[in-house]
Amino acid sequence: MPSYLSFARFYDGLMQDACYEKRCGYILELAEKFRHDMGITLDLACGTGTLTRLLKKRGVDVFGIDYSMEMLSEAMQSASEEGLDILFLRQKMQSIDLYGTINTCVCTLDSINHLTKIEDVAKTFDRVGLFMDDDGLFIFDVNTVYKHKNVLADNTFVYENDSVFCVWQNTPEDDNKVKIDLDFFEEENGVYYRSSESFAERAYTDDEIRKMLTDAGFEVEAVYGDLTFESPKADEQRVIYVARMKTSRNKEFNESKG
Repeated sequence: MPSYLSFARFYDGLMQDACYEKRCGYILELAEKFRHDMGITLDLACGTGTLTRLLKKRGVDVFGIDYSMEMLSEAMQSASEEGLDILFLRQKMQSIDLYGTINTCVCTLDSINHLTKIEDVAKTFDRVGLFMDDDGLFIFDVNTVYKHKNVLADNTFVYENDSVFCVWQNTPEDDNKVKIDLDFFEEENGVYYRSSESFAERAYTDDEIRKMLTDAGFEVEAVYGDLTFESPKADEQRVIYVARMKTSRNKEFNESKG
């Protein structure tokens, strides 16, 4: 699993289209729509913690988990600068291990797609389910197969802001995977320094996702187009899943801890 050493430094500046404020409000609207109290909330694959901090500011009892030390370092520094007391843990998504249960788990901005083995996605859903309270909500998004085949495909994108120039190259692979190569060019005193990151993403079909959720004890409450309350369109690039824990596993959790 990549560490995102260079990406962590530039991530927030390059993610202006992530709509963090809107995404935070949308998640809280989803909870209200499904008459759900956010309670103790896990921001899974929290990255630099931008959404985590926004949820905290909106009164959510939230903590974050990510595997990248570089991303977590950025998250902890930003939380400290904003005077926010947030717990951040370094764990892999597919092997999270908590000391108590959660009421809500959110996982945003195609973090699930970074798991390129279907068994790792299944393990992630299973671990979230293990620590989820009865009727808890798992809210997450995924990039679609359509996006991988028609938008990312073999295309190259260029991003630029005041701090970095980034070239994003995609190479399609089997099983709806795309290899992503990022080259960052950072200017200092008239000299440009290059750093690079490489990783892959995999898109999963709706049938695959639903089966893994069901196997983990969840029931799909709704699937929406990104930041909407409407069914996904044929050319939807990102979809939102709202799944509720229906099969209690807290007894199993308590016995294992007790």
